[in-house]
Parts: sequence; C-alpha cells; structure tokens
Amino acid sequence: QKKPFNGESAMSRHFTIAKYQLTLEAGERGLVLPPYKGSTLRGGFGKAFRRISCALKETNCNNCLLRTSCPYAYIFETAPHPGSAALRNYESIPRPFVLEPPLETKTEYKPGEKLAFNLILIGRAINYLPYFIVVFRELGELGIGKMRRKYRLAEIRALGLNNRESQLVYQAEEQLVRNTNLAIHIDHAELLRQKDEDKTLTRLGLNFLTITRIKFEENYVDRIEFHMLIRSLLRRLSSLAYFHHGWELELDFTGLIERAAEVRLVSDGTRWVDWERYSSRQDNKVNMGGLVGMVEYEGCLDEFLPLLRIGELVHVGKGAVFGMGKYEFSDDTIDKPYFYCQ
Repeated sequence: QKKPFNGESAMSRHFTIAKYQLTLEAGERGLVLPPYKGSTLRGGFGKAFRRISCALKETNCNNCLLRTSCPYAYIFETAPHPGSAALRNYESIPRPFVLEPPLETKTEYKPGEKLAFNLILIGRAINYLPYFIVVFRELGELGIGKMRRKYRLAEIRALGLNNRESQLVYQAEEQLVRNTNLAIHIDHAELLRQKDEDKTLTRLGLNFLTITRIKFEENYVDRIEFHMLIRSLLRRLSSLAYFHHGWELELDFTGLIERAAEVRLVSDGTRWVDWERYSSRQDNKVNMGGLVGMVEYEGCLDEFLPLLRIGELVHVGKGAVFGMGKYEFSDDTIDKPYFYCQ
C-alpha cells in the first residue's frame, strides 16, 4: 500500500472541485462556432496555454528539463508522479480540468453578444486558476472558431454546489482576480459509507446531456449497463484522486463492480450521435461519437450515489476535457419514493 504523496491520512482525504462560469463577449466581427463547442474551446485554449507558459519552447514535453515545474506540462501533459507504480500508461491519466460548453447549438453570435460556458478545476489544478484566466484573455485576442474571430473575456464567476450560489472572480473592467470560497469538498469517508440494509434507493434515472463514450472490453458501448458506468467512474475518480490530489481511492473495487452488475438497465432512451473533431496531434479527424439521452436503473443503488454525485461534477468516459460525458440525475426518478431491496 503506497502512502499519499501529501501525507494525508485516509480520514482527512477529500476531493476538491471548483466550478467557474466564464462569459465571453463576441468582438466586432461576431463569432462563428460549431454546434458543439467543446473541441473548439479546448483546442484553442491548449495552444494559447502552451504559448504563454512554456519557457524553453520544447516540442516534446517528455524531454523538457522543466517538465516537473511547468504549468502547461501539468495541466495538459499530466504524467505519473516520480516513483509512481500506478497508472503508468500515459494516455490513461485524465487531465485535471473539464470545459463544459453551452448546451445550445447556436452557431452565430453577433458583435457584443455573450456566450457562457463552465470551467471545472480538480484538485491541485485549482491553484492554476490565474493561468486559465490569462490564457482565455489571450485566446480572445488570437480568436477562435471560423476565421479566428476575437472575443473579450467579460466575466468569471465561481459557482457553488448545484449552481445555487455564485461569487464574482473576475471582471474585464476591473482586471482584478478575487479569491472565492465556493470550492466543493467531498470527504473520502463519504465514499466508504456502508449501505443501509433497511432502506435503499432502488430506482434511479440519469440524463446524459453531452456525448458519452464509455469503453468496455476494448469497445465503445451503445448501451450503458450500470456496471459499465461504475467501472468507468471508478477508473476516472481513482486517477483524479491519485494524480491530482495525491492519495489513493480505498474502495472495494471488485465488490462494487460485482454489485453494480446486479443493477438492471430497465429503460434506455439513449441514441448514438456521430461527431468528429480535428486532432492537431494526429493531424487527422478523430471519430468521437457516443450516446446521449435518458436511462433508468433498478436495483440496490444507495452505495453508488456518492460516486455518481462526483461523476455528475467531473463527467464520465472519454473526452471529458471537451465537456463530453456530462450527465445529471433525472428529477422524475431521484424524487420518487424510496423502495426496499429484497
């Protein structure tokens, strides 16, 4: 059993997640963006981040002497901690941020018209917020979307749990960054809580709002069985805990997956949506199709709720940095009366 990097005890460990709403104001030529804006925001943002933070201008971060202290390398080229035996597969390490594009499919914005999207920072990445602010300001000068049209970063607000509270972080007129205290802390102990054998939620609906790509047995699934969702969540959350918080998720993975397999998919309203994005790394278009829509599960679900609640914040599956894998609990099922597991 490896010790946490930061020396925290199991009792004091927690996930820390900060959510911000960024408001852009279209420049004098307006903006022309694709219906799904996640890839556009992520692509332009990555290039601008590297431009302002890379000191040696290396083409390959793996060979850079400053890799361990470089903000760009940490945010975009996350690598295993020195001496780490866990998750040595470079590509399996999730980046510590999510760009949640607006769900609207509008493509043209007039000069001065505003566009809002969310930025989610996870664990240590929260300390890098000033970099994100500078980069999105820089990106506004470079331009995004068709014909690289410019925008102004008008405002940033920190959002609390369920978006019920907000605090001003940045306003273009003032050029100041304010400290906020709306970060969401989820205690590791909450994930370890025992099932209530007498009374357990047995029916639950989820709505996959953006394209969701979940892999099972080397294939992307066209039907999200509950155990597939839990497997994907466990992979993502254990990686986020280890690489971006510095401790290991101490859960009974095998037992959780076995019990998840007993939960039934009783209603499947998802549909497959094809989507391609251009990858500058591969210099080619990449197929990023996946599922959107409603599902409903039935079984003993109570012990999975903490995992599902964190997943609701950090997304699930491949492409989360583009805002893919966003889901929310369905009001008409989460509010139903509790039933009893037989």
